[in-house]
Amino acid sequence: MNRLPLPEFAHERVEVVSGRRSGLFIAVALHSSVLGSALGGARLWTYPHWSDALGDALRLSAAMTLKNAAAGLDAGGGKSVIALMPGEELDAGRRRDAFLDLGDAVESLGGLYRTAEDVGSTTDDMLVVSERTAHVVGLPDAVGGSGEPAGPTSLGVYSSLRAVLERIAGSPDVAGRRITVSGLGQVGGRLARRLAAEGAVLTVTDVVPARRELVEDLGAAWAEPGTEHLVDADVFVPAGIGGVLTDEVIDALTARAVCGPANNPLADHSGAERLAGRGILYAPDFVVNAGGVIYLDLEAKRIGSSDEIMARVAGIGDTVRRILDDAERRGITPLAAAEELAAARLAGGVAQARS
Repeated sequence: MNRLPLPEFAHERVEVVSGRRSGLFIAVALHSSVLGSALGGARLWTYPHWSDALGDALRLSAAMTLKNAAAGLDAGGGKSVIALMPGEELDAGRRRDAFLDLGDAVESLGGLYRTAEDVGSTTDDMLVVSERTAHVVGLPDAVGGSGEPAGPTSLGVYSSLRAVLERIAGSPDVAGRRITVSGLGQVGGRLARRLAAEGAVLTVTDVVPARRELVEDLGAAWAEPGTEHLVDADVFVPAGIGGVLTDEVIDALTARAVCGPANNPLADHSGAERLAGRGILYAPDFVVNAGGVIYLDLEAKRIGSSDEIMARVAGIGDTVRRILDDAERRGITPLAAAEELAAARLAGGVAQARS
């Protein structure tokens, strides 16, 4: 993982604990509750140092504020992180302890933050969290929960990718388009399968060697991790951990556009201008990957039927089109246009709270 500096602190509240059962570093970051109870997943990941885990929680929670606002949800932004040190592995007992500890930390915020599964965690882990707090969504289907949100997330990315292809190639069809998917986890894997089925010319990679087995099933080419950005492509799809689009990667990137589900793929905010300077279209991550949180929030609040919720997820592509149109008309980056969309909604929430 890239070592990134701690971001500016603009959060309502951050809880940092050493789990009393697991002994693991846990951070729960509430960035904003202006639009309602914050919603954001719980990440279980390996970090070089506890400060990297804290920085990740701060960055991810701020991104969730933008994501939920731009998606039109009555939900604020938050995130939680359980940190493993390099080489550290959890047996079943300690993993359970870790998520019980997370449940206690979430409960301490009194409902201002709701957690869910994220990278490294599962719906079964959320069931453990629910033993300590009611402020958790995305429980397993078997217990009446909304289940895994990777499917809706993947649908939103697919809809966004079609909008991007329409802009750079004149047609939203993926058949024959060269697409590189970096990360074949729950979301990236689903997306790659759909793109392969529709005739995309795929290149894929993942830091998990076992996922190379998907190459034959997908009819895709494999790129060694760290070289995928050098493959000529119409669209580069970052679908793993954030921070991959460093200045060096952007300067070497051979794709015409970037559109993917990874949170915070830009190592630095200025990367958006750097991409634009090279003529590479960038679809903002917090808009593209909002399908899962739309699904989880609306399912939890019983707003709309399943078909209506999935139609709203598919509508993310139209949001991307509006953002790209706005950016082109005003001569700004798509990231700036998306941030303004979120900021306008947040400002409305602040004004309503003060009235």
